[in-house]
Amino acid sequence: MMKRTTSILLSLLLSLSLMAQGQVSTRKYRLSDFSDKMTKVVMSGDAVLCNALKQEVVNVWTSTTFEFCSLEQFEKLKTSDKYYFLIPVESEGLMLLTLVKGGPQAQKGISDMHEVITLPVSSALGTSSRDLVYLGGIVQAIQDFTLAAMKSEKAAYLMGAWFNTRGKVKGKEVYVAQEDLSSAMKEKDLQKLSKNPSLHILPAQQADERYQDFTPDALVGYVVAPALPEAGQLCYKLFFEADTHRLCRLEKEKITDNKGEGFLLSDLAGLGK
Repeated sequence: MMKRTTSILLSLLLSLSLMAQGQVSTRKYRLSDFSDKMTKVVMSGDAVLCNALKQEVVNVWTSTTFEFCSLEQFEKLKTSDKYYFLIPVESEGLMLLTLVKGGPQAQKGISDMHEVITLPVSSALGTSSRDLVYLGGIVQAIQDFTLAAMKSEKAAYLMGAWFNTRGKVKGKEVYVAQEDLSSAMKEKDLQKLSKNPSLHILPAQQADERYQDFTPDALVGYVVAPALPEAGQLCYKLFFEADTHRLCRLEKEKITDNKGEGFLLSDLAGLGK
């Protein structure tokens, strides 16, 4: 018993020693300085996205001080541990918005920086007016998650699960754009969905208006996929609470010939009142 106790104490002392030396670094620990640092918002990508991103950050970003910078300025500042960077990046046919932490490791490139969270914005071929409707919700979701990850190791390591358990998705009216349905959706699937009186499949403009109007007790779906989807690329399926613009459901899956690049029956069947 004495030997076991001594072993436990030695392990504990070693862990504390390594932590003190900065050799143990959990995600929560690495984010502990987020609120104390400045966030640099990088104006990278098309002009339409940059202008909209600037406005949405002004509207919703309250967790840190922030400044806007060019891609050239980002390249000069990225190795400084004084900053976090909110930056649009392109990957596999998608435009994504990622929050990364500055530091010496950035010398090798953005892929070596500590990634806090990355969420989809639009197709990489260009940002549409519809994509901009949900941009503020994406920015807010990045901020919400980062603040939660500062306090909870579970949240920091399980981003998808954190979003999917932060709000109720049942007991609400659900609005989905026809354009966001998968090409693999069959007529019999649509017939099944039509039996749900609280699930509304509408033209995109009408579905988006529920989000823009802050409709009470409503969920609004939104799909982000490549404009020219190919098997193996990623598709994101999101649901926002209309009255809070809070992201409360996040699913990411690979596109296949059988699944297509939008909502399937399995994504929608359990929603609604």
